[in-house]
Amino acid sequence: MNVVTALLVAAFLFITGSMLGWVTEVLFRRFFTAKKWINPGFLTGPYLPLYGFGIAGLFALSFLPIYTGHPWLDAVIIILIMGVTMTLIEYIAGLIFIKGMKIKLWDYSNRWGNIQGIICPLFSLFWLLVSAFYYFVIRLYVIDAVIWFVEHIEFSFIVGLFLGVFFVDLGHSLNISAKIRTFAKSHNIVVHFEKLKETVKEKVESLEKKKASFVFPFKSDGNLNDHLSSYEKNYSNPKLQTGAEGKKES
Repeated sequence: MNVVTALLVAAFLFITGSMLGWVTEVLFRRFFTAKKWINPGFLTGPYLPLYGFGIAGLFALSFLPIYTGHPWLDAVIIILIMGVTMTLIEYIAGLIFIKGMKIKLWDYSNRWGNIQGIICPLFSLFWLLVSAFYYFVIRLYVIDAVIWFVEHIEFSFIVGLFLGVFFVDLGHSLNISAKIRTFAKSHNIVVHFEKLKETVKEKVESLEKKKASFVFPFKSDGNLNDHLSSYEKNYSNPKLQTGAEGKKES
């Protein structure tokens, strides 16, 4: 496989994992946590990049040349490496948003053994289970999908189209995050993204008498800074800002 094909495969895995992760999060929130339909994550469209990087990483790690002479031990070592890698990806993503953008996409502050509210043993165990599920259940299906993609490389046009839309969405979302970051820095706070979405939704539905948009959670007649001011008034207490729990949203 040449470099260009390898990059296309990585892009294919990224978009597939991102979209499947988004669907998983939407259903998880609807039926297990929030009990309502929520568009999760930092971006507008139906994708969560954390899952995209995750599936691409798991695919690559599953080919690690580990040979102990015991197949079951090889599998255990690879799965442990996968779980640690996924936790590391989660930590780096969370740190980038908190330190760089003053935005908190998820919060494990109430979980035992958490580190900066970004990772915790419970969700590291979750990633370990996901890694085991990938390795033993879906790994061969993913390999088959990659083989199909390589044999039908013309499908890369769709991948390119998706990435084009993705980067437009990324630019739009970064523009919003820049405004949030400016406000957060001037008020010395970290903004909990989901709580900010809820603040906007409440204002739209109570004051503007309109149904809040599922796709565009910040769509409103009001100014974003006004919504941020309302957010700060309601959630300026650090305990309130770190009280939410959730899964990945990046």
